[in-house]
Amino acid sequence: MTNPARRMQNRLERLQEHLERENPILVSVVGRYRKLDTISSKMGLISTDSSYATQISWWPLVSVLGTFSAGKSSFINSYLGLPVQNTGNQAVDDRFTVLTYSSDSEVRTLPGIALDGDPRFPFYQISEDIEDVTEGEGAKIDNYLQMKAVPSEKLKGKILIDSPGFDADEQRKATLKITDHIIDLSDLVLVLFDARHPEPGAMQDTLEHLVRGSQRRNDSSKFLFILNQIDTSAKEDNMEEIVSAWQKSLVQSGLNTGRFYVIYNKDLATPVDNKTVWERYESKNEADQAEINKRMEDINIERVYRIIGSMESLTNQIEQQAVPQVEMALKRWRKRVFITDMVIFGATFAGLLFLSIVLGYWQGFTFNPPWLANLKENKWLGLATIGVIVLLAFLLHQLIRSKLVNGVAKHLGTDEPYGNVRNAFIKSTRWWRSIFRKTPAGWGNGVRRRLDRIRSDIDEFVQTLNDRYTSPAGKDHQE
Repeated sequence: MTNPARRMQNRLERLQEHLERENPILVSVVGRYRKLDTISSKMGLISTDSSYATQISWWPLVSVLGTFSAGKSSFINSYLGLPVQNTGNQAVDDRFTVLTYSSDSEVRTLPGIALDGDPRFPFYQISEDIEDVTEGEGAKIDNYLQMKAVPSEKLKGKILIDSPGFDADEQRKATLKITDHIIDLSDLVLVLFDARHPEPGAMQDTLEHLVRGSQRRNDSSKFLFILNQIDTSAKEDNMEEIVSAWQKSLVQSGLNTGRFYVIYNKDLATPVDNKTVWERYESKNEADQAEINKRMEDINIERVYRIIGSMESLTNQIEQQAVPQVEMALKRWRKRVFITDMVIFGATFAGLLFLSIVLGYWQGFTFNPPWLANLKENKWLGLATIGVIVLLAFLLHQLIRSKLVNGVAKHLGTDEPYGNVRNAFIKSTRWWRSIFRKTPAGWGNGVRRRLDRIRSDIDEFVQTLNDRYTSPAGKDHQE
């Protein structure tokens, strides 16, 4: 086993050791992910030093994204009950801050390498991904990430991420890479906007990345869109107008799912004289805050279902999307090879036939060149000649099929959730594989049965979870 592959196995083993203490049922889930890795690596969808288990967060993860001055840090401080994050009208922090629980009495700030070098966190070796996106930036991980260990009970069992102000025009590619990575891993994504700037049309780039991007996802329900600092409109009493303007802009940007909330920070708000108006604002804020807090607390349960659901989705995608894509690509490639073979070999045969006629090797319908008699007399020479002709034909065929691979492969995806389909296709066209094989490399009835067994295990995991939280038979959970 190569060093990168061994390192990945060690990482998964350490993950299982942690989960043994934190949530034992997930230890078996990691084992099924490893089985899925074996299947996909043999197919060429992922490399032997990769794992589907590293593409998800095994810890409940809430990310807080939004525009500059949207009140993200104030929201987090209020939720945690501690002044953890700096606040201000301008950008006060240009790094992603990962907030985790600490039993110490004080807040400790650790550099980005604490996240990049620890396989227990969802940012393990993200510096390598940053380097792939922007050369030279991978070594500057501390410029992008920091970790704060916070003595807040609200962080027990979860990770909270505060993002720098999001401005798509000014963000570097590396920062966008981290943003997308965080969104992919999060159980809950809070997208905050600033109610004090009721011109949402001026933020179309931001809306494009945070809003429209969410609609292309299967898990778009995890996005909560929050119009923050709505108390600033209390004096004019035009909350409904501002909310309507934002909702309209979000719909125009593609938002058709996800919940829209309206809140403000009670510690920073200044009540207006009109008590009726202010009571209406307070009522709306309390109701929406309660729903947001409920979603944040429930992610501990949702996290386990999400991880198991992700594995089921991958299992289905491999069989229902990756395999058909490779099979279709093989069919197109095989057709092109056959046509090219016929054209080239047909043209070669026609050219040789024409040349033999010009040279007078045909006597009526009899092919009788002068050198044919020598081949008939020398059996081994004749066999060697036939062998050379067959070898040349084989090499020409191999050259044709290898050259035609790229033309088909370029239309296949390399970064699908279930892996590199292009690489799986290329692996299925290796020279030793017969062109008449219609199934992808590493695929067959045996593999299909292994996937079925993984799906059966998933059903058992879900039933075990359901028994913890529900009781269809009406029995007490402790029975």
